[in-house]
Amino acid sequence: MERKELRDRLHLSGIDGQAAALAGKWGLGFEIAEFCWAPRLEQPDAMELVRQQIAGVERLWLHAPFAELAPCAIDPLVREAALQRFRQTIRTARMLGVKRVVVHGGYIPLVYFPEWYVEQSAVFWKELLADVPPDMVLAVENVMEPGPDMLVQIAEQVNDPRLGLCLDVGHANTSVSRTPPMEWIGPMAPWLRHVHLHNYRGDWDLHDPLGQGGIPMAQVLDTLLDVCPAATYTIENQDCAPSLMWLAEQGYLEERAGQSKSFRLTYRPYGPQRRRPWRRRGGGRHSWPSPRAVWGSWRRYPSGWQA
Repeated sequence: MERKELRDRLHLSGIDGQAAALAGKWGLGFEIAEFCWAPRLEQPDAMELVRQQIAGVERLWLHAPFAELAPCAIDPLVREAALQRFRQTIRTARMLGVKRVVVHGGYIPLVYFPEWYVEQSAVFWKELLADVPPDMVLAVENVMEPGPDMLVQIAEQVNDPRLGLCLDVGHANTSVSRTPPMEWIGPMAPWLRHVHLHNYRGDWDLHDPLGQGGIPMAQVLDTLLDVCPAATYTIENQDCAPSLMWLAEQGYLEERAGQSKSFRLTYRPYGPQRRRPWRRRGGGRHSWPSPRAVWGSWRRYPSGWQA
């Protein structure tokens, strides 16, 4: 089966420490993950590290911080904290020349009524967009939403081309989601700007390689490529090489001379039984948490909270 080429729309997430090098080598985009942990926005070494990562990479997304940030918060002080952090993120993106930013909406089942989440989120994003330049796009990602409807309603109420949606295929397959991944695509399509790709085995949200898990990934990708031809994609794995190999094997990524071998040389099978030891940049273990460490810790928690 002939499949559409993904290379010109494909990015690798910075939660893989080798992603920037792979992206630069193979002509892929890069999604900055260094600022997923909000305090990194204020640490000068983070900016220098990111500048090194993105040198020579042409297509960029930036993942905004998400932990403890609630745009739909009931407490006005909590909401204000989220607003300030996202404003910092926008300023950081502009300094780096990045025009595409992924954000989380902060929905938590049993804490926020759906009507409240939609209404307050729309108010929040409209206020934030006053600080967003005309050529920048924010894409709100699904995390704990049970289906696409709330995100679609938010996009409709904001009704601004600078606010779109990001479909996280793995999150759409967690037990929090009441909607199969394929059924997210159609409703989100008019506002879909970006897609996070990772698989899911049904127990922990481990951001598994694309070829490992219960999601019919080829069917999802074929549908997305047909329905949302302008959307871009990020492989969101702690080791992107196995997913790149899978995409090449499935015909989504044209292999170049030596590419497959290079992917195989970088492959190291991480999973529940073998986790990457997070290291500080000086070489020792278990120091201050890097964004990848924060992400890794977040991934260890069950995603199966029942609403």
